[in-house]
Amino acid sequence: MIRYKQLGYVALNVTDLDRSEAFYRDLVGVTARGEPGPQGARLFRTGPGPHGLILFQGAAPGLKRIGFELESAQAREALCAALDAAGVDWNELDPAEADAWGLGRCVRVVEPHTTAVLDFYESRRDLGGPAYASTVAQIQRLGHIVLKTPQLADTARFFREVLNFRVSDEVDGAIVFMRAFPNPYHHCLALGRSAQPALHHVNLMVSEVDDIGRAFWRFGKAGVPVVFGPGRHPPSGSLFLYFLDPDALTVEYSFGMEEFPERDARAPRTLKLAAESIDEWGAPHDPRKYAVGSIETPTPRPRERQGA
Repeated sequence: MIRYKQLGYVALNVTDLDRSEAFYRDLVGVTARGEPGPQGARLFRTGPGPHGLILFQGAAPGLKRIGFELESAQAREALCAALDAAGVDWNELDPAEADAWGLGRCVRVVEPHTTAVLDFYESRRDLGGPAYASTVAQIQRLGHIVLKTPQLADTARFFREVLNFRVSDEVDGAIVFMRAFPNPYHHCLALGRSAQPALHHVNLMVSEVDDIGRAFWRFGKAGVPVVFGPGRHPPSGSLFLYFLDPDALTVEYSFGMEEFPERDARAPRTLKLAAESIDEWGAPHDPRKYAVGSIETPTPRPRERQGA
C-alpha cells in the first residue's frame, strides 16, 4: 500500500532570489539555510526538520515542484506499481541528484492534469544550516499546497485512485480537500476548479492564534498585501490569513486543523458552493488573491520508466 509520512517540501520559482529570501526570512519567519543549495536554490526551515520551502530563480513566479515523503521503500514500490497500472510515466531521480538534495530513492511524476512535478521519496537527510528558530512567528510546519485545475474531478481521481490520497471534504464542484494517507491532517493538498492549471497558494501552519493577529499588523506596517482574512475555514476549522509575497504569490498562515484517525475516519462532507463554506467570518475577497502562480512543466516530460 502507498503510505505517506507528510508533505515534505514545496519548491517555488521567484523572480528575485535575494528579495524573496529577505521577505520569507524577515517577515514570514522561516529560517534560511544561509548557504545556497543545489542549482543556487535558497532553502528554508518551516519548523523542525529538513527544509520545507525551496526558492529557485525563475522567469515566471509559481510552482517548480512538490515533494511528498513516503513511509518506506515498500511504499515507493507500491507507488511505482500503481503508476504502471494506471499507465502513468515516471522516472526515478538520478542518484547523484537525489543525494545532492538529501533524498533517498525518489520517484518523479508529472501530474497528468495540472502538469505539476511531484517527487515521492522514501527518506531525507538534513542538509545542514541553522536549526529552526522562532522569530516573527512560531511556525509549526509546512501545511499544504493548493493547485488550480480545469479538470477537477479527473485530478482528484488521480490523487485518490492512483496515489492513495483520501478526500476529507469538498465544496460542491469547486474544491476538493485531500490528505496523504495516513497523515492525519485534514489536507496537505487541495484542488480548486479553474480555467487553467496554476498554483493557488502555499500554507504554513503557526503555533498560536496570536501569530495570525501579530502578522496582520506586521504586514500592514511593512506594506505586505493582506488579501483574505483573518477568518475561519469551515472544512478544516482553521483560522487563516492570506497575504502576497514580493512576486504576488499567495501565502497563507493558518492555526489549527482537524485531524483524522487512520481507521474509522469520518466520511467526507460536501459543503454547498457558497461564501460561508470558505469563511465563517465573512472576510472580503481581494482580486489579487490567487491571481499569480504558473506551474513549471519539465521539457521533456518524464517518459522512460526505471526499475522500482
